[in-house]
Amino acid sequence: MIPLKNSAKLPSRRRISVAPMMDWTDRHCRVFHRHITRHTWLYTEMVTTGALLHGDVPRHLDFSQEEHPVALQLGGSEPADLARSAKLGEQWGYDEINLNCGCPSERVQKGAFGACLMAEPQLVADCVKAMRDAVSIDVTVKHRIGIDHVEAYDFVRDFVGTIAEAGCTTFIVHARNAILKGLSPKENREIPPLKPEYAYRLKRDFPQLEILINGGIKTLEEIDEHLQHVDGVMLGREAYHNPYLMAAFDARYYGDAAPVKSRAEVLQAMIPYIREQLARYGNNGAGLRLNSITRHMLGLMAGMPGARAFRQTLSDAKRLAAGDPALLLEAAARMQPVAA
Repeated sequence: MIPLKNSAKLPSRRRISVAPMMDWTDRHCRVFHRHITRHTWLYTEMVTTGALLHGDVPRHLDFSQEEHPVALQLGGSEPADLARSAKLGEQWGYDEINLNCGCPSERVQKGAFGACLMAEPQLVADCVKAMRDAVSIDVTVKHRIGIDHVEAYDFVRDFVGTIAEAGCTTFIVHARNAILKGLSPKENREIPPLKPEYAYRLKRDFPQLEILINGGIKTLEEIDEHLQHVDGVMLGREAYHNPYLMAAFDARYYGDAAPVKSRAEVLQAMIPYIREQLARYGNNGAGLRLNSITRHMLGLMAGMPGARAFRQTLSDAKRLAAGDPALLLEAAARMQPVAA
């Protein structure tokens, strides 16, 4: 029997969140981010229903209690499979189940899910209903504003309206089209133009829904502007490459006046976690190495004097092979001045 993790019921306060990003927002990355911001919602990498129903469930779903609030993003298009997977997510203690209707990669399309699901809103509605019937936690949808050359606002408006009728109340809008053929996932994040006004219109047309905007957001000023029009903002690559930007989030967007950890304190706080993870998983064939955790931390000193030396030290193969998490403090000590 899968253990039900004990987590307090959390308010749905997705004012700021970090996007699900394949190969990046794994559980180690999320713990690191949590040491920078206490309230920002964190999302897993996309996990397919097949991986959960026919694979190693603990490997895909295990996470640390300190990550809360944390959402599980699922990839799939079969209502029954999604319902079973969502139930697993709830049993493991996740605070939200998110359905991926935004990924444009050809690999995902072959599985008949991701952004191509936007062409089948009723199927998405059936998927949402099946998951909502299976769990008591929130079921949300992350999507684009259109696919290929469908540019009309009516397309995304009708998509959201159909899914809302199935009971979904939270939509995360990546405010650009997904080009399903001819562009790589990276190009799909850069070439189709951003149209934040589409997300704004969705909030005006569906004031009862929680609308979050995602796509190309990099600064506090941009976040502030978006929050004049929608309920929440989701950051993607900026949160990964410049994670200490999130140190301002708790006070600025959640009214939390508690002291903010310095960069050095974040590094210090990660050391016990790293030691525990290496002791638990490093010697049991799971293949966990120090770099599996520290690779997510290379951007911590972005914009600081000595950031390059920090990255070089934290990327030193010989030091990483030694498996000593004190490497984090050595990397910080190489900076001039010492990181504050």
